[in-house]
Amino acid sequence: MAEKKVEIGLDGEKVRQYGENRNSASRRRSSVVNPEVLAGELFDERYERTQRGLKSRHAQMIALGGTIGTGLFVGSGQTLARGGPAFILGSYCLMSFLIFCVVSAIIEVAAYLPTPGSSMNLFGFRYVSRSLGFALGWLYFYSLGILVPYEITAAGLVIDYWNAPVNIAVWISIMIVVIVGLNALPVKFYGETEFWFAGTKVIMMVGLLMVSFILFWGGGPDHDRLGFRYWKHPGAANTYLAGGDTGRFLALLSTLVLSAFPFTFAPELLIATGGEMKSPRRNLPIAARRYIYRLVFFYIGCVLAISVICPSDDPKITNGGAGAGSSAFVIGIKNAGIPVLDSIINAGIIISAWSSGNSFLYLSSRSLYALALSGNAPSIFKACTKSGVPYWAVTASSLFCGLAYLNVGSSSSVVFNWFVNLTNTSGFISWICCGIIYLRFRKACRVQSIMDLPYRSKLQPVGAWCAIVGFTFLVLINGFNVFWPQNWNASSFLTAYIGIPIFLGIYFGHRIWAWSDPWAYRPEDVDMHTGMEEVLAEERPQRKIDGPWWKKISLIWQ
Repeated sequence: MAEKKVEIGLDGEKVRQYGENRNSASRRRSSVVNPEVLAGELFDERYERTQRGLKSRHAQMIALGGTIGTGLFVGSGQTLARGGPAFILGSYCLMSFLIFCVVSAIIEVAAYLPTPGSSMNLFGFRYVSRSLGFALGWLYFYSLGILVPYEITAAGLVIDYWNAPVNIAVWISIMIVVIVGLNALPVKFYGETEFWFAGTKVIMMVGLLMVSFILFWGGGPDHDRLGFRYWKHPGAANTYLAGGDTGRFLALLSTLVLSAFPFTFAPELLIATGGEMKSPRRNLPIAARRYIYRLVFFYIGCVLAISVICPSDDPKITNGGAGAGSSAFVIGIKNAGIPVLDSIINAGIIISAWSSGNSFLYLSSRSLYALALSGNAPSIFKACTKSGVPYWAVTASSLFCGLAYLNVGSSSSVVFNWFVNLTNTSGFISWICCGIIYLRFRKACRVQSIMDLPYRSKLQPVGAWCAIVGFTFLVLINGFNVFWPQNWNASSFLTAYIGIPIFLGIYFGHRIWAWSDPWAYRPEDVDMHTGMEEVLAEERPQRKIDGPWWKKISLIWQ
């Protein structure tokens, strides 16, 4: 049957809608991928839906600094102590490349059809299999839920830097109330608070990089020119578990694993906002193209700065609990003799922890909401307020916050490292699945002759394969150090690798339940159309204002 094309002008972009060919393609699809069933789930008129309340400036700032938190400001000190300046810089460069491979792939997927509940588990359900969507969704729900108390715990450690007389449980309670309260409000309030939180983090990072540059050239109070002194003594590369070249190689492997944590679930946050973002087919590609600057400036620039101002053998980052409670930036600035600034930075780190916890709770609740939309969670989690807040999903995700109180009765460093290892594994698994989802999406597009994608990356599909191979290697070596006789214990082994059997158990459990489903949908059976009319109807033409610069800024602010 001949193809009927309808050309629609949208933001200067020509978007094809399929007429008669869509009906013939639908008849070829198996019952497992019935588009009418999927439409009934995604656009269930019995429930209110999430609202597109995130503006372009919200989306861009969330992409820039939404998940920059204590993993970068605090955890990077532990990573520096483990590997030394050369290994941490090299590890962050490699990790930035792999993360950009993931970002460029999943934005291509998400920008094509950013329906309500936009999430990688929803796209796994649509483009790969019901089982992958089910397993990935529950992985997101519990992993992101755990990250909320992690950020709260890390913020409590930073507060302890001032030897505060108030019990840490008080600070934990205050932060939980604020984070849960913000997520219970309409998404436009989440976007506005994250805009200012992320803006604060960006300003702080710029300031820290400037201070590090000044100290490099001897602009501190004592006029001591640091240069690359700490790359020579104690050295550019440390050893770990053994001496010589073997120890340096093991230190490199361990540094690679630790360096992944600050990036954990940062790409997925951008995808989740696509379901509640205004004009996502235009704004998601913009965020993707700018993402590389965030990686280079903030992540690589950050570790280069701390390698200049803080020695990797400083006792404050190598003595366990105290090291987890302070930042390499704080230590370096205090060693330079700059008064007060260390306390200002610690206050900024607490704001960062608050912001990241806020984002992770948002991600966890939206993942559960997407599970419900795809029929992989009880339909009660579809329920939204009239302002678009999935209140039962937010309530369920908020229950994880209680884990933060474990810090009241446990060693801070033990809790810190337990969360780092557990979430590292989940992040690796997620990024592997993101690569698989992209490759199946790309194949479906090719088979169904869909070429008019809002965003394409020259890195793909090679980038997706690089991410799959790289993160598979990292997930396997995540806890390699526990196999050394002096480090072996069952608790550490389970902490390092428990995420793998949990994910596989969820996946294969669903495979057994849905035994008649294919392992992956045939490319010609994948539903590439359901929801497109709704998405296009909500897209807004880009406004252009000619005139002075202040008018253009006012356009961005809207």
